[in-house]
Amino acid sequence: MSESSDMSRLQTHDIEIGVTDALQRHASRHVAQHKPVSQRVLDFERRRPRWLRECVGEATGVFLYVFCGLASVAGFILNGASTEPPVTAFSSFFQIGLAFALGIMFAIVIAGPTSGGHFNPAVTIALVIWQGFPLKKVPHYILSQIFGAFMAGLMVMAMYREQILKYEAALKALHMPLVSATGPAGIFCSFPAEGQSMGYLFMIEFFVDSFIGLVIWSCIDPANPFVTPSTVPIVIGVGYGVMVWGFADITISTNLARDLGTRFVAAIFYGGEAFSYKSYCWISILVNIPATLFATGFYELFLRDSIQMIHKGGVKHAEGEDGLRRYLSEVGVLKDENEITAVHKN
Repeated sequence: MSESSDMSRLQTHDIEIGVTDALQRHASRHVAQHKPVSQRVLDFERRRPRWLRECVGEATGVFLYVFCGLASVAGFILNGASTEPPVTAFSSFFQIGLAFALGIMFAIVIAGPTSGGHFNPAVTIALVIWQGFPLKKVPHYILSQIFGAFMAGLMVMAMYREQILKYEAALKALHMPLVSATGPAGIFCSFPAEGQSMGYLFMIEFFVDSFIGLVIWSCIDPANPFVTPSTVPIVIGVGYGVMVWGFADITISTNLARDLGTRFVAAIFYGGEAFSYKSYCWISILVNIPATLFATGFYELFLRDSIQMIHKGGVKHAEGEDGLRRYLSEVGVLKDENEITAVHKN
């Protein structure tokens, strides 16, 4: 390369070639077309009941995130007493939180477009109260969510069955219980540790579920400029994971469907003590509903900006354009009735 060429690069502050070539605009490539959609497919999809798609979507989403999380919990509990290699080679609280977080991301991406991506009875109920979700859909949404968690628990039991049987035999030889926070039943649902009071566990569960509820509600707010559709799965997943990292060692549930569905699995294999153990199950099953309603109510009362939602096109005024025009005139934003279009554009 000539000396004049080197001087030219210095004078123009050009970046040297290398990985920086990625900064150059790449040539566009043509993607082959998908095969045409047949009339038979269109007819099938038209006849397919919408309620069935929504049920399958909710069950699939809950299955995905619960399956990912329980698989990590199983590795943690079953190898908890292992020293060769140490338990951290198999799992940790960080890995469990990451597994649940990634599972939630996968669930939203895969099943969210089909059903709306509730994956939690508390979220479904909150959407009924605050966003007008149809009340008649609530029963089949919640049942589908519980069924998805139940199937995830059965799948983990089937895949880890050999290791679980060995662990059960070892515990029985030591006269240790199978239903406890560190027993095999603890793979599937939450159980309190020794010495933990119900009031303390209620407080932990309420705060954790409220935090997750706030994260979810902020993500589905159309007026929130910091969250795009593509980042919603990441933000919600990380929000869930942070709570697992912070409080899983204490005992949390976070989701009625996730706990009740898998608790049924624990009850099938380990008896009714899965529900009666220290009278804890009512906290793990029910507390997330009032906690989520508290969090979403807090957001609606103090953080929601409905006029921004209207500006963004996320919602409409209940009385249409006339109602919006009247409101804007009352607050002094709109002086000329013809300005309504300009207000929308802003």
